[in-house]
Amino acid sequence: MKIVKKITSSVDFNNHQIDDEKNEDAQNDLPKAWRFVSSHSQDLIIGDLSDGVTTRSHKPLNSNCALLSHIEPKHIDVVLSDESWVNAMQDELSQFEKNNVWTLVERPSSHPVIGTKWVFRNKLNDKGEIIRNKARLVAKGYAQEEGIDFDETFAPVARLESIRMFLAFACFNNFKLFQMDVKSAFLNSFIYQEVFIEQPLGFENKNIPNYVFKLSNALYGLKQVPRTWYERLSGFLIENEFKRGVVDTTLFTKTDSNGLLIVQIYVDDIIFGATNESLCKDFSHLMQEEFEMSMMGKLQFFLGLQVHQTKEGTFITQIKYTKELLK
Repeated sequence: MKIVKKITSSVDFNNHQIDDEKNEDAQNDLPKAWRFVSSHSQDLIIGDLSDGVTTRSHKPLNSNCALLSHIEPKHIDVVLSDESWVNAMQDELSQFEKNNVWTLVERPSSHPVIGTKWVFRNKLNDKGEIIRNKARLVAKGYAQEEGIDFDETFAPVARLESIRMFLAFACFNNFKLFQMDVKSAFLNSFIYQEVFIEQPLGFENKNIPNYVFKLSNALYGLKQVPRTWYERLSGFLIENEFKRGVVDTTLFTKTDSNGLLIVQIYVDDIIFGATNESLCKDFSHLMQEEFEMSMMGKLQFFLGLQVHQTKEGTFITQIKYTKELLK
């Protein structure tokens, strides 16, 4: 492939000589600031020569959407030099602003301040392919003091047996299951204690570096967060005429003249189905009005189970899990 270089000053082309006579015809159609390396044939150039070379830093922001990092970094210094991870960190902090999670205040003298750290993960699909980079700002919850920073920490989670029974029930009654998850779910839950955290690494306010954030909503890493999120979500469902399960308190049902709707939650992952598909559409709209949902579609992958719903039945496999064990 032919290399096009823009000459803005005296440049050493690594001993390549510019053959002006050979390229005279081609260069007449280009700006005077462009030259060609003679060791490459013009016939091998792909695209319009007059476009020149566009570096990654000069591309619009939306052109980087498909650029993903395949490495999960451990140190913040490495992350700040990788544009894909910086974008992921900015996406995380934008969720904080949308949910009014915190307020920048003076550092309190009589209250402990909890440190923060970044956690970086590559999100995979059911085939084990990287689909996005996820940066999560978490609080160092181990520094919290019971009775000061938190009270109750317990939160129920769905058991795998319940998920399997749910899949079997849906298959027997011949209705499809769908899935969704709440984007930055824990940021939607409220806390009732005074909690202060340090400014996130890499995004400190240089004008007031000694200031800290006072939390209005919960933050990942805090000990009370799973419980406060469960209370927020379950309270919202009950307000909308859902009934909570007695044995499995993460299972919710709603019955009306149109049919039966069943909802199973696992922290921020939600699967649901109904005897009438219109109830599923109503439920998705209800959730989107209250929370920001990051995905919604037919159930395919949940808690390590790959689910294939067909007319012949529902098939469950764990190919991805098996591959990870073998690796």
